[in-house]
Amino acid sequence: MSGRPRVLTIAGSDSGGGAGIQADLKTITAFGAYGASVVTAVTAQNTIAVTAVHEIPAAVVGAQLEAVLEDIGADAVKIGMLANAELIRTVADALRGRSDLPVVLDPVMVAKSGDSLLRDDAIAALVELLVPLATLVTPNLPEAERLTGLPTSSEAERLAAAEKLAQAGPAVLLKGGHSGGDRLLDLLWDGGEVHRFVHPRLDTTSTHGTGCTLSAAVAAGLAFGRPLADAVRDAIDYLHGAIAAAFPLGGGHGPVDHLYRLDARAGGAHD
Repeated sequence: MSGRPRVLTIAGSDSGGGAGIQADLKTITAFGAYGASVVTAVTAQNTIAVTAVHEIPAAVVGAQLEAVLEDIGADAVKIGMLANAELIRTVADALRGRSDLPVVLDPVMVAKSGDSLLRDDAIAALVELLVPLATLVTPNLPEAERLTGLPTSSEAERLAAAEKLAQAGPAVLLKGGHSGGDRLLDLLWDGGEVHRFVHPRLDTTSTHGTGCTLSAAVAAGLAFGRPLADAVRDAIDYLHGAIAAAFPLGGGHGPVDHLYRLDARAGGAHD
């Protein structure tokens, strides 16, 4: 690939800078790619709570998508907060027919603070319209349960949930951060093959924006042409290092330090 790869993030804005569009762009830049953005919602939030949400009109979201894709273009797309079914349909319409474009879908439903970021009536639209267009879907355990209706207590149950979600076409990275124990297990179901990524659980509260960061990092790796399993491994290693290097900020003790430096494996370190 010649030139700097382009990653388009489609997500909500976080006024605290630790999640959403802000986290995505920091991560994409850290991986050495060029980040463009489509803002789907403006949120008033910090490390403690989301206090207000303004959903961007679907026509404006569509115009942003058209402006970026027709001029700058993209080598990979990350999708985060979409808020409602109309926005989901708008994004799906823009991406349909672009089968050569890697899409990482982070099914954002609830913020770390517990605040809802996706209307209940939009979940069916997400499964029906966007999951089949995705290269990879990255739910955490509660999201996987809501998307599939299956439990995720054991590893066998998690694999069953991943397999069910993958029936629509994408690979599935089932994140284990909501499980108990002193070790984290992330499972990647990739075309019938299971990849297991294990890390020690870090004793920290600086986890605001981790899902956004992880999915953006995978998208950046795919934009560089990394194989999916390698892009996921690089992203998990990056996130683990970012959490370990995080600094306390605000009453909620976040966010993750998104400027954590990469090693040469992860698509090119930039000092």
